[in-house]
Amino acid sequence: MPTGPQSSNASSWTSKNNPISTVWWNCWPHPPAASSTDPPRTARNPHVTVSTSTAGGRLRALLAQDSLITAPGVFDGLSAHLVARTGFSAAYLSGAGVSVAGFGLPDIGLLTQSEMTGRARIVVTALDGIPLIADADTGYGAPMNVARTVREYEKAGVAALHLEDQAFPKKCGHLPDKELVTPGEFTDKLDAALQARTDDDLVIIARTDARGPLGINEAIDRAGRYATAGADVLFVEAPQNIGEIEKIAAEVDAPLLINMVQDGLTPDTAPDRLAELGYRIAIHPGALLAPYVLHGLEALGRLGGTMPQATPGPQGLFELVGLREWSAIGERYHDNAKDGA
Repeated sequence: MPTGPQSSNASSWTSKNNPISTVWWNCWPHPPAASSTDPPRTARNPHVTVSTSTAGGRLRALLAQDSLITAPGVFDGLSAHLVARTGFSAAYLSGAGVSVAGFGLPDIGLLTQSEMTGRARIVVTALDGIPLIADADTGYGAPMNVARTVREYEKAGVAALHLEDQAFPKKCGHLPDKELVTPGEFTDKLDAALQARTDDDLVIIARTDARGPLGINEAIDRAGRYATAGADVLFVEAPQNIGEIEKIAAEVDAPLLINMVQDGLTPDTAPDRLAELGYRIAIHPGALLAPYVLHGLEALGRLGGTMPQATPGPQGLFELVGLREWSAIGERYHDNAKDGA
């Protein structure tokens, strides 16, 4: 059973005395019911079990259970408060969410480590003890930069961070034309991250983006290499069908995270099925961001605004904040580099 909010709260959401309308409730996914075997909860937040004094320790306590951890994406203080007040046991600091909502930029490697760390501090404070899993992109540089990233994220109070094997500048995992570093280059970064943490409970997640450019078998091979190198959790980005989701679960011998991107490359899969396959964490980066954008456009349309034209899915979201313009700059100089200019 997923470790999400209790379904008994549903009646309060739709109460005639509640300012949040029943329309919003019916549009959003209903929270899964909590298991009767869930461990005791804290008094401050009855939906969260706090068994250790560190954020990483709290996440590891959740990982030690059999249930799937559902982590909605957050990107600012309000989104973090919403996740906390609706009873989720973990949250995910989405790089795409921070890029789009925090800085008005597409998720193509434009944010810096200090910008993400600053946002992590805000979100950790708002979550008030709920473990935060944070996107750390490529680690923002070479292995020594990765080491500093880990130390700064640790100071910010995150419970976990994930690093990916894309080349810099990276792209959202559900966009085309991603480029990778070699497995050896990435394991150097992973080793730097593992050596840099001062809290052994900090969860280091290794993400591979190899599925898109190199295929599912290479992605699984890389995930296995990263598990052997010491990653605590493995994250194979953007499997493209349920068969690939099952293949990853069967062939990667490590705790697994899966990314459920709305209208992305990975098919929406029921939490119970993911748990049955053995996935331990499901992140939902667009759970709040997508309604924020869609309802915002609808509200502006009712005020007389003209609706922008955008491609469906994540690419369309990034087009709203300048993907085409920024990509043109990147491609101009990328082509020069290839030509030796």
